[in-house]
Amino acid sequence: MDTKKLWIRYKKEGSREVRNALINHYIPLVRITAGRLKSTISSGSVEMDDLVSYGILGLMDALDKFDLDKNVKFETYAQMRIRGAMIDQLRKNDWAPRSLRQKARRIENAYRDLETKLGRTPTDNEVAVSLGVEKDSLLKTLGDISTLSVLSLEELLENRLEAKASVLNEGNGDSHSSLPEEQFEAMEVRRLLKEAIENLPERERVLVTLYYYEGLTYKEIGRVLEISESRVSQLHTRAVLRMRNRLSIHRADFTI
Repeated sequence: MDTKKLWIRYKKEGSREVRNALINHYIPLVRITAGRLKSTISSGSVEMDDLVSYGILGLMDALDKFDLDKNVKFETYAQMRIRGAMIDQLRKNDWAPRSLRQKARRIENAYRDLETKLGRTPTDNEVAVSLGVEKDSLLKTLGDISTLSVLSLEELLENRLEAKASVLNEGNGDSHSSLPEEQFEAMEVRRLLKEAIENLPERERVLVTLYYYEGLTYKEIGRVLEISESRVSQLHTRAVLRMRNRLSIHRADFTI
């Protein structure tokens, strides 16, 4: 039976059998999303099978909430829910050591304070001096906190506001996500994010576009930009910190 017929049956009957068939059909999407997220996480921090398990929960949620009548591809909508479920669980498990979170906060504060003081993007050397560390030490830490900073940005955009999925599947029958004020807030966050990306230095802007919009992994981005995978991680973290600082002006109560 083709996918379209499965969808029609599921929305009409809601049977577990048809639901399982749809889950099996979309499992590759969960694995792809898990693999991409895993590539940003320090080795040993989380298992691939765990990410897939978290993602299946997001897939099941997407199956229940997706509106067939909307002009949106299910894969686009589901990927956001799948990734969001993985991030939710990683945050709940509090996998990052407290010391790493403290380092992340110190670096983010340094970038924010220097940008305010200088009126421009600070260099790595300037941030290192502000923190009282060597540049190499700063770059290593930027790599170490890559996943933490990425997850905190995604939580701000997806978990806190449910911006992307709400707008994409607007009017899907979910009374909570269809509130006009929440739809407006979701669109406002997307506008602010676009503005934050446009204000990044060129290389970071390209990196963010390749990662979030083109779906490339760190390794693939490294080949495109002709830099190492570890350098991609460092630049990504720096870009995320800049975007968070700009978004946090409007969400001052959000912290890592």
